[in-house]
Amino acid sequence: QVQLVESGGGLVQAGGSLSVSCAASGRTFSTYAMGWFRQAPGKEREFVVAITWSGGAKYYADSVKGRFTISRDNAKNTVYLQMNSLKPEDTAVYYCAAAPKWSGLVSASSYVYWGQGTQVTVSS
Repeated sequence: QVQLVESGGGLVQAGGSLSVSCAASGRTFSTYAMGWFRQAPGKEREFVVAITWSGGAKYYADSVKGRFTISRDNAKNTVYLQMNSLKPEDTAVYYCAAAPKWSGLVSASSYVYWGQGTQVTVSS
C-alpha cells in the first residue's frame, strides 16, 4: 500500500514558476514509477509527466515539454514537479500517482495509487 500526499500548489502569475511535491508513505516507493496528471474544470484528466523508479527515464506531455521538470528522491519518498513559464492553460488540479510497471505511463489506467490533488492556478 502506498499513500500519496501532494503539496505546494497555489496561485501564480503567467510566466511564473511553482513547485509541487508528492510525499509517499510505504517502503516500496522506490519500486514504483511515478506520474503527474492534471484535470481542469470540465475537462478530462490528462497526463503531464512520468518518471521511472530510478529516475533514469522521464516522459513529458508535449504541452509541458521544456517548461516542466520531474524528479524524485527515493531516500525521501518524494517526487517533485518544477513548473516554469506557467500559462493560464496550466490551471488545474494536479495529481501524483504511482504505477507498478514501467510501461504505459502516459495512461491513467497504469497507475494504482493516487493522491488527493493540489490546485494550481495561473492568472493571466
